[in-house]
This record gives sequence, structure tokens and C-alpha cells, in this order.
Amino acid sequence: MTYRIGIDLGGTKMELVVLGPDGNPVLRNRVPTPRGYLAALTDLKALIEQAEADIGAQASIGIGIPGTMSPATGLMRTPNTECLNNQPFDKDFAAFLGRPIRIANDANCFALSEAADGAAAGAGTVFGVILGTGCGGGIVVNGRVLEGRNGIAGEWGHNPLPWVTQADLPLRACPCGRFGCIERYVAGPALAFEADGEGARDATQIPLRAAAGDEVARAALARHAERLARALAAVTNLLDPDAIVLGGGLSNLPHLYTDLPMLMKPFVFSDSFTPNIVQAAHGDSSGVRGAAWLWPA
Repeated sequence: MTYRIGIDLGGTKMELVVLGPDGNPVLRNRVPTPRGYLAALTDLKALIEQAEADIGAQASIGIGIPGTMSPATGLMRTPNTECLNNQPFDKDFAAFLGRPIRIANDANCFALSEAADGAAAGAGTVFGVILGTGCGGGIVVNGRVLEGRNGIAGEWGHNPLPWVTQADLPLRACPCGRFGCIERYVAGPALAFEADGEGARDATQIPLRAAAGDEVARAALARHAERLARALAAVTNLLDPDAIVLGGGLSNLPHLYTDLPMLMKPFVFSDSFTPNIVQAAHGDSSGVRGAAWLWPA
């Protein structure tokens, strides 16, 4: 029997899932992420060993990380899991565990999960979008993650917002050091800013306010959708995906699935534009499930 372990290694928690031979979860566990590097390796190993003891079998190991392993240095680059930053995590943990592992960016894991058995199952080319505190993306082609020469394929959030209008100016400063990045216009804090101004970060109440007749909230949602449409149209012109899967907190906005195709159409270089924009089937579990799917059948 073939079991797969997937781990979502975050800044505050390490979540594990075991997928059985049929691809369905048979075990889950979650523990806090410790502060120190050696402690993280130790706790991660213990988490895996306990899971394998519980299922009575050895499993493949896939790990989703909130960052990337630099091809230039072999070190991990992540703003969230500080204990792993600037460490050769993939090599160290494989040696510590005594077995091969596979590692991918958490957005790539999200896209892979949805392509494997989620909302985009059966699609040839999938673009997975995470719209939360930030703006991540991943590409899967024929069931395999497309990482690219430099390991940055799908990182659309720090490209410039396309087809800038007067309403987008002045271009917003981004923590990456540039101005006008897509993330600064379509992530959750960007929507909060549209509705409530400088310093606002929480967008969760904006849909409820709009439904209750708040015109400021309605206008904020409309501007956000139009900017997201331009950003996704640029991706479509490059990639022409069979499916675009939305995840993260803003994926729960129902109007996106009806409005985005119409809003994207003027910017897509095609006379037969038929987008397939769907909500993630596995929700918050997509990342950890996708880590498990890093090992094919």
C-alpha cells in the first residue's frame, strides 16, 4: 500500500496529513513550529515518525514551505518561518531523517492539490492563486509543478499591475522595494485599504457591509475585482490555463466567479475567451494535501 505524508510548514504551526492509497486523508496532526532550527528539525522528524507508527507503514514525505530554496545559495528564503531562513533545510532534513524528501513552495502545493483531485482535477494547465494577506501563485502542467529555471514560476504578485489607470495612481509602495506590485492591489489588505483607508488590514466585514447597502464597500469590491481581472488577464495572455483556481480568504467572495470572466475579456488577446475560474475544493487543506502529492503514484 502506498501512503503519502504531506506537511505544511508554517511560521506558527506544522500541519501533517497522511493520504492513503486512494488519495483520501487517513490521519491529520498539527503542532506548533518551534523557534530554533534544530528544534524544528527534531519536532518535524518526531511528527513524521508518530504518523508512520500510527498507520503502520512508511510513507513518502513532501513538505510545503512559505518561501523557496535558492538555487544560487542552496539556502531557504522565507519571511514567515524565521527559524528556517538562510538554512539548507532540504539537505539538512533529508540527512536528519535519513530518507529522500521533496519540497515545494506552499503556493505550488496549493495548485498541485487542486490539480490532482480538487477543483481543477483533469485540467492540463492550472494556475493556482492564493488571495489572502499576500498574493501567491503556482503553476501545474499535466500533473507536475512548474518551478522554472530559477524556482520562481507562478510568482505573479510582485509583477506590476497591468494596464494602469488614473484610479490606480499613485503606484503603491510594496515591501519588496518596488511600486505598483499586483499584491498591493488584490490581496486582502488592499481590499481593506480601498474600503477603509490607510492602516486598514481586515477585509472580512466588507462583503457584509456591501450586502447591507454600504456604497463605499460596494465600490471597493468592484475596484478590487476589476484590478484582479486585469492581473489574471495578463497571466492568461502568457499561460492560457485550462483552469484558474482561487484560494485564500478572498476566494470566498462569490461575485468573483461571475464578474471576473466579463471583466477579463477586454484584456485577453483572444476572440474566443472561455475562462474556467473556480474556487478551491480543499480550502485551507490544499497546501498540505499538495505537499503529499509532490510524490506521484
